[in-house]
Amino acid sequence: MPALDDATRGRLLFGGDYNPEQWPASVWDDDVRLMRAAGVNLVTVGVFAWAALQPDPGRFTFEWLDDVLDRLHAGGIGVALATPTASPPPWLGHRHPDTLPQGPDGVRRLYGSRNQYCPCAPAYRRAALVVTEALAARYARHPALRMWHIGNEYGTACHCEHCARRFRGWLARRHGDLDGLNAAWGTAVWSQRYGSWEEVLPPRRMQYIGNPTQELDYQRFVSDALLECFTAERDAVRAANPAVPVTTNFMDFYRHTDGWRWAAEEDFVSLDTYPDPNDPDAALRGAMSQDLMRSLGGGRPWLLMEQSPGAASWRPVATPKRPGLNRLWSMQAVARGADGVLHFQWRASRQGAERAHGAMVPHAGPDSRVFREICELGSSLAALDGVAGTSVRADVGIVLDWDSWRAVELPHQPLDGFSYVDRLTEYYAPLWRDNVTCDFVRAGADLSGYRLVLVPNLYQVTPAALRGLRSYADGGGTLVMGPFSGVADPEERVFTGGWPAGLMDLFGVRVEEHWPLAAALPVSGEFGDFAAAGFAEWASSRGAAVVATARGGPLDGRPMVLRHGRAWYVATLPSAPAMRRLLRRVCAEAGVRPVLPDLPPGVEAVRRGDRVFLLDHDSLAVSVVAAPH
Repeated sequence: MPALDDATRGRLLFGGDYNPEQWPASVWDDDVRLMRAAGVNLVTVGVFAWAALQPDPGRFTFEWLDDVLDRLHAGGIGVALATPTASPPPWLGHRHPDTLPQGPDGVRRLYGSRNQYCPCAPAYRRAALVVTEALAARYARHPALRMWHIGNEYGTACHCEHCARRFRGWLARRHGDLDGLNAAWGTAVWSQRYGSWEEVLPPRRMQYIGNPTQELDYQRFVSDALLECFTAERDAVRAANPAVPVTTNFMDFYRHTDGWRWAAEEDFVSLDTYPDPNDPDAALRGAMSQDLMRSLGGGRPWLLMEQSPGAASWRPVATPKRPGLNRLWSMQAVARGADGVLHFQWRASRQGAERAHGAMVPHAGPDSRVFREICELGSSLAALDGVAGTSVRADVGIVLDWDSWRAVELPHQPLDGFSYVDRLTEYYAPLWRDNVTCDFVRAGADLSGYRLVLVPNLYQVTPAALRGLRSYADGGGTLVMGPFSGVADPEERVFTGGWPAGLMDLFGVRVEEHWPLAAALPVSGEFGDFAAAGFAEWASSRGAAVVATARGGPLDGRPMVLRHGRAWYVATLPSAPAMRRLLRRVCAEAGVRPVLPDLPPGVEAVRRGDRVFLLDHDSLAVSVVAAPH
């Protein structure tokens, strides 16, 4: 299977989204000249060009794209050619209104923006394949082509009759028959039993609370339906030339498409990420997303497909990146396994919804701070010989389970707003600040390669997940689990008899009640006093040593942190300093060491291959040094 290594040809990729259809041909030569001056070697073309490529159903106008690709190739610039199917032209919605997405409120979303498609509408799928196959037939062996970029930021959901029909088929495959569906959805509650498949609908606006398992299954279904769209287009371009790698762009931590399932269908993983320059934790969030991409790809190099060189226009406060910040965050991505750094977009749009969005060539033109910094970044990346294709090793794995994520955030859980990604961040952040590199791992995966495995939340558990955790613990691994775990099965059926179900003996604990907190809970223990907030549990030790205990209130005397051999259970949400102290102790006992010890606060260290990247988030300085043995 082709990989990103083949596309890089031993060098880091650098560039951005190029939308020449927005500009007269007289600008194109200037674009290529400026790209060469900046060190650009890859641009993404065609993401939103469907109307320019196919102005009506029976006619293609490829001549302009022929010209663009030929000019780019002559300039030594490779192309990530996109299928433009994320933004259908108005003629599709006008002629086929059923291709427009319908919300759960029954209202159709009209054309005039982007993402206006139903992934289940036959007319949409036919039209998407027609344009994809035409592109593949014409350009699959063009010398500028380095990779295919399928669609864009998949995530559109629809609740129309097309989706209802496909949802019923999906449910029949998952649950077998109506008896299986009724059992899985618990339809004995509130007289919801279904007597025919025609009665089954997508979640729509209802009189009161909907069935949570129906909602959960629909989230799974939408991810699978979108994946079918991706794989259909992927197969079409692969058939034309199997040697060209294929990807699509993920969006940080995005609940609606199961990253583990999607990444398995790509040749390499790509990321669109837009940390907020006003967010003091932006670098933390960037690193976390980058580690996720590397992990989804099984440790292989990945591609930073989009970031803004300046402002992200869709933010309420669209502050540009201050001088040096784009280079710093770009190098952070390379340090964490990216083999390329691209931007949205090359030249700032003069019109349209993104006219205020940052660009490599801003409205001020090449005589600007932003373009000068782009040129400096191009030079920095070109100087990093031998980095492309190398790997990043982590001793810590953090379990991320898409089904638990979806289910724990369903309505009418004990704590409204129990954020799964917040739980991941609470465990990831102290390790990032201590320069301990982490992978994310799938529930049920082989965990034996890690010294320490963290499970911030595993609300739903499967037999495979239980086997994986037990096997890891039996092999001598150190394991830490957070609260509200082992509560339900994949059909959102709550386990009885105490929690975490299937793991109480491993952790030496039994939880009887989940206890959301309206006020801070004082806790004291071996790693100091702290205040827990948001959530706690009524737990008791079943052989575990109590490490920290609640003080005062109805939970007074209840254990909040317990240890059973090398297995730790945290029955609340400790403060950030307390979590850092706890994880430092656990890391020390597990033999987990920072990349470099005793660095000043704000300095991030990441080892990639035989080099260590040092990123100072205070001064914005970057150094790359030989890795210590």
